[in-house]
Amino acid sequence: MLKKIALWLAVAVGSLTVLLVAVGIWISSLLASDTPREQLQTALPTDLTYLNNGVKEQRGRILAVVTSAGSSAIKGKNLGYELTELSRAYYVLQANGFEVDVASTQGGKPKMVIDTDDMGQHDYAFLNDAIAQAKITNTIPINQISASQYDAIYFVGGKGALFDFPNNTAIQTLVREMYQQGKVIAAICHGPAALVNVKLANGNFLLADKQVTSFTNEEELFLMSNAEKVFPFLLESELKQRGARFYAGPLYLNNLITDGKLITGQNPWSVWATANAIVKALGHTPIPRQITAQERAVQILMAYNQGGNKAANIQLLTTPAGCANCVDRNLIAMHALVATMQGKVGKAIDLIGVLKGVVKRVSKKDG
Repeated sequence: MLKKIALWLAVAVGSLTVLLVAVGIWISSLLASDTPREQLQTALPTDLTYLNNGVKEQRGRILAVVTSAGSSAIKGKNLGYELTELSRAYYVLQANGFEVDVASTQGGKPKMVIDTDDMGQHDYAFLNDAIAQAKITNTIPINQISASQYDAIYFVGGKGALFDFPNNTAIQTLVREMYQQGKVIAAICHGPAALVNVKLANGNFLLADKQVTSFTNEEELFLMSNAEKVFPFLLESELKQRGARFYAGPLYLNNLITDGKLITGQNPWSVWATANAIVKALGHTPIPRQITAQERAVQILMAYNQGGNKAANIQLLTTPAGCANCVDRNLIAMHALVATMQGKVGKAIDLIGVLKGVVKRVSKKDG
């Protein structure tokens, strides 16, 4: 009997393995090729129509702040600031008439984290932008910055921010002065770590009773189950400890929270919205921009979260038929994988169905 059970289990496991391999091959056929990304690697700022059609007048200056904490903060961990959280905001702000300077806690050239799977035209253009590269190679030490120099400050994310943003007294002073002068304070993903210890002139925490978001505990722990032991704190928890009213959106999708001139975005997929919100908070209407393939995928996924397959399919209809590179299929597949790992099999199957719909939509011609 035991031999029969063992044999049955072996057959079952073998069959499951074959099935999983077959499913993997099938799903991979739905994904986009890497050819468009290879073509983007030589992108230049002059290739960005959005930037070329931007506001010509100078409307002011904005300071982007990145972490100086690199891999030395935690041995074996790829810390630093996230390229996409700087590059995309940089060009949105520049296109809308703002000069962007880059500072860091220590100055000089901080560690940059590059995720090639998320790279788009703006990101490669930033890497090939001589002026931008000079700014990130020679970042301004934050203790040399005066609040009077800038109209807004934007804290770029990256897990390194958890180590050197919270207790930096120059950051605390700068944020307090800019906030009390009515200037815009913005942060993305792990960037809100800069706000956790900021106190106003009355001694109250800046975050007390403020509406905010950041990279959530759920997002952090999904990627790293021992995050509470590895990092100084979980950012969502720390923001709440300071009295903030925290608003978490769906995992790895756009979520923007504004409270007056305090602007926070949840994760890297919230950068575009966060940058636009900065422009609006400074009294201007953001100039039109053609949305990216990643943004279209995010819109479809958010529609699914709100109304299931029907809502996702309705949102999909806004994608031009036959536009092969208009939707980031890999991002939708990633969310299907996340659902699978969470044990949400039904959602995973739904998202694979959404992915099939995307492939069908971008493969056909109107009429």
